[in-house]
Amino acid sequence: MEVIPKRNRRTNIWPYLLVLPALLVVVAVVFIPILNAILMSLQNYDLRRPKQIGFVGLQNYIQLFSDKQFPASLYRTVLWVVFGVGFQFVFGFALALLLNQGFRGRGLVRSVSLIPWVTPGVLIALMWRWLLDGNYGVVNDLLQRAGLTGDNIAFLASRSTALPSVILTIVWQGIPFFALMLLAGLQGISQDLYEAADIDGARSMQKLRYITIPSLKNTIFVTTMLRVIWVANSVDVIFNMTEGGPAYATQTLSIYIYLKASTLNMGYASAMAIFLTIILLAFSIPYLRSMFRDQGV
Repeated sequence: MEVIPKRNRRTNIWPYLLVLPALLVVVAVVFIPILNAILMSLQNYDLRRPKQIGFVGLQNYIQLFSDKQFPASLYRTVLWVVFGVGFQFVFGFALALLLNQGFRGRGLVRSVSLIPWVTPGVLIALMWRWLLDGNYGVVNDLLQRAGLTGDNIAFLASRSTALPSVILTIVWQGIPFFALMLLAGLQGISQDLYEAADIDGARSMQKLRYITIPSLKNTIFVTTMLRVIWVANSVDVIFNMTEGGPAYATQTLSIYIYLKASTLNMGYASAMAIFLTIILLAFSIPYLRSMFRDQGV
């Protein structure tokens, strides 16, 4: 049996020492806040009544199921994520396919397409709030000029149009993320596969179905999972456009958590936050297991 010299055994700790600062940062900014949120969710942690703060067990979690706004907010969160991320992927994939083609001005188009992604969410929300304004909005003006409507539409003041309006905004913001990630994946696909398909007489849709999409499978998995988590936790766009209104029409779970926390009811807000985290974990873990299983890991 080969004996490892004492000096070599000592140097083996260096990789761990190099990773240690990053691990400490993760513990400080991720695990400690999560642990603190779990502890607060088990208490009557209302900062308006600091003397009454105490352990209540699962009472905050039980209260979720008697709160009429909670299931409604959860349902709107599902709509917000499914349609928001779904359309982001569809249009982002289409943009990636376009940018993967050789044409004049491709660099300019690529740079311009980044604008929604690099713009702060608050500015995007304010911009679309003015575009969709019921009295002075550009969207209403364009619709009237095209003869599609005769009267102004209060997009953000109507329960029927408020949620689709904020979904439109988050879709516009997220398209570049999918486009850039999928474009990187497209450029990593061997051209030999497409040349062989051309020799076999494959059509464009057949190459897309049997070469492009399977080759991008892992990229699609990761980008979709990340975007689902980001959109589910998103607050800035909805809050700055509608503040969850009108009449709770755009109140997702993250907005409801924010509003509860702003009333200093930190225990109940923490319980909802932990519940949302569990839902996202329940989505992410099978998603990752499926991806790793396909890779043979």
